[in-house]
Amino acid sequence: MLTSKQRAYLRGLASQMDTIFQVGKGGIGDALVTQTADALRKRELIKLRVLENSGYTAREAAEALAEATGADVVQVIGSRFVLYLRNPKDPVIDMKNK
Repeated sequence: MLTSKQRAYLRGLASQMDTIFQVGKGGIGDALVTQTADALRKRELIKLRVLENSGYTAREAAEALAEATGADVVQVIGSRFVLYLRNPKDPVIDMKNK
């Protein structure tokens, strides 16, 4: 669980990031969950987008992917959302004192 300070710090980092995955009409399948988990393991913080034809709201997609990968939902704005999952072996983002 993230504190409000940690969430604010991660939102600041995510604002500069590009969207790397999209949830489309195929929904949230095994392939998307696997790709998201792999990206989280490498980057820890990723930004995703929900397309209008997906049948999901951004909040629903964020919560579904977070549950499937064990990540935390950092932010949901419009059709975009940000997920965070700390890599226990090789952390990329320093969350100490945050």
